[in-house]
Amino acid sequence: MKKHFASLLAIVIVMLMVSCTESIDMSNRYTFTEETITSYLQKHEQFSEYVSLLGAVNVSKYSESTMLQLLSARGNYTVFAPNNQAIQLYLDTLALKGIITEPSWDGFTDEKKLDSIQRVIVFNSILDAGNDNDYTFQTSSFPNQNEEFLISNMNERKLSVHYGNNPDSIFINGIYPMSQTNRDIQAINGFIHEMQGVIAPSNQTLGDVVNSLIDEGTGGFVVMAKLIRACGLTDTLTRVKDEKYEEMYMTGELNPELPYHDTEQSVGYLPEHRKYGFTLFAETDEFWSQTLGKDVADITVDDIRAYIRDNNLCPGAIDDTDYKNIDNALNQFVTYHLLPMRIPKNKLTIHYTEKGYNFQSSTSYTIPVWELYTTMGKRRLIKIYEAGPSGPAGFYLNRFPNLDNRRRGTYKETGCDPDKEGVHIDIPEDMGSLSFVNAIIYPINKVLAYDNDTRDNFQKMRLRYDVAALFPEFMNNDIRIDRIGNTYTRHVGIPETSKYNYLEDCEIADGSLFYYLSGYKCGWANYQGDELNVVGKYEMTFRLPPVPRKGTYEIRYLIGCGSSWRSMCQVYFGTDPDNLPAMGIPLDVRQGAHYRYLLSGSVASEFVGWQDDTDDDDFNAETDKKMRANGYMKGPEYYWPEISGSPTSTARKRDRILRRIIVTSTMEPDQTYYLRFKNVLDNEKLQFYMDFIEFCPKEIYDNPMSPEDIW
Repeated sequence: MKKHFASLLAIVIVMLMVSCTESIDMSNRYTFTEETITSYLQKHEQFSEYVSLLGAVNVSKYSESTMLQLLSARGNYTVFAPNNQAIQLYLDTLALKGIITEPSWDGFTDEKKLDSIQRVIVFNSILDAGNDNDYTFQTSSFPNQNEEFLISNMNERKLSVHYGNNPDSIFINGIYPMSQTNRDIQAINGFIHEMQGVIAPSNQTLGDVVNSLIDEGTGGFVVMAKLIRACGLTDTLTRVKDEKYEEMYMTGELNPELPYHDTEQSVGYLPEHRKYGFTLFAETDEFWSQTLGKDVADITVDDIRAYIRDNNLCPGAIDDTDYKNIDNALNQFVTYHLLPMRIPKNKLTIHYTEKGYNFQSSTSYTIPVWELYTTMGKRRLIKIYEAGPSGPAGFYLNRFPNLDNRRRGTYKETGCDPDKEGVHIDIPEDMGSLSFVNAIIYPINKVLAYDNDTRDNFQKMRLRYDVAALFPEFMNNDIRIDRIGNTYTRHVGIPETSKYNYLEDCEIADGSLFYYLSGYKCGWANYQGDELNVVGKYEMTFRLPPVPRKGTYEIRYLIGCGSSWRSMCQVYFGTDPDNLPAMGIPLDVRQGAHYRYLLSGSVASEFVGWQDDTDDDDFNAETDKKMRANGYMKGPEYYWPEISGSPTSTARKRDRILRRIIVTSTMEPDQTYYLRFKNVLDNEKLQFYMDFIEFCPKEIYDNPMSPEDIW
């Protein structure tokens, strides 16, 4: 809704409010001689049915303006316009399914159903980029194979693109064909692509799909569907939106804006929605049939239970038939395949600032990239990995290769032990059939489990989390990894918990003005380009991801002191969120390698122990030891800040990017831990900043035989 109303700003008589409606002032429409989308469609007979629908569908339930008026007005739209034949084929399909009595608009006996179908056709066909003319799409700027457009359609659905064998053959969502001859029609307010099919994505949820797979006995994932149902997860997987949040947002019970942010020069815009999402990595029926030597129809839940037990796939879990218990082995096996966020293909890993990669010139990928997430059910770690040029193509789960992580290495794969190759994600040519309103299914053909070997491999790994990866809501609501870059998506506000608990894993105390800031193309020195930025009398408590094994861990916090507006806070850590002990002296986010950066000016401060790297690696290693003794580390060699647009030096070489060791503690894998950050300064305009955190096991940071790498 926000993007849509931004595009109407110059021609709306009154802004959309709950107590009133808005209408479009047609006197302010374009007067150029070129065509608007509306005028083009009206002049071409093959779109006459679509034009009628545009005139019948209002912009929203709060609006008196029609979509036909909208597309004659200022804006930036991509319109996948179905021709008359496509609409007739769609009506034929509805009649065959018994939804309407005959294949025409007269076949609707229910006025609400007619309105709903008209809205489906229209809203699914239009991408509204608001004021962002960079995000109207001609075919040359379409996403890659099976990837989604950066913005949702007006039905709040993401559309994907599939390219056929013919280079001119393009399908939206895998099954809706685009005309090969009538596309890339440029109007003064966007692009038009003639469609030979009506875009009508399935409204099935993952829970609906589970039930359908079991009822029909086919579909490729029947065995997994049986397991999900046995664990009592079906209802959970039907969730789409938090309706309470929707109501509070639309009625104004929640203020849709946080106050003006002084350095960003913008308010923080609350998300319009609080959507739920899921990603399921599922062994195929073919895999289970070959593995167990049985037909899919004959494979039972008990068969899988026995397979889990015999192969010790869930060590320490209870082997009984109480499958809804999170300590049950089958439950743990199934939920390890589920993430509480919908992750499209183009976000399985995040390419932005890894060393050697320049996102602005779209150079080839350079080094391995991965993301760590916490699974559903009993919380455990899973790793989504992409090797880059030196390893196998595609995406893997829980791959732990050998990397050239020497001080002057390349960080590319040098090999991989057979038992650490991980599970390949078998992305089919047409992902549209596996994409649902609240979920995506990714096929796998190797068993995925959190067994002892997997836990051991995680225990030997430094666990680095972009802070946004800690919160599924950022992915589910298109907040994280935003590439649009308008003020609405660049400056996102999150309400205090007392007003609404938007982030399940974060409690935001009253007085905390909590902003998620996207630094995409902003020249920021951030890992993956984004950050949390909180001002006010702030206090936030984060639920942390689990650790893989019992052991001693360092928790490290990245300090980016590039601004004199940074703050100072006390850190608390423990297992009881209501009674967390303080961890040492306050964390000063103003502290750089040589200076403390204050509003009043820079103050020399050399106690960190920083020395620039030299050609002498023994000297460099000694500097690292001295800094660690003071509780600091240099930034990673792994990424280079976007500061110059064409970066040439890594975070390790930036004296304003430091890692601070904030906690050293023994941690248990089945325990839940929390971090709290509380402001200790009087100036409530100063900013708490958070980019990434690391968990590093003692086996890595205190290993005399193989010191921790600089990456």
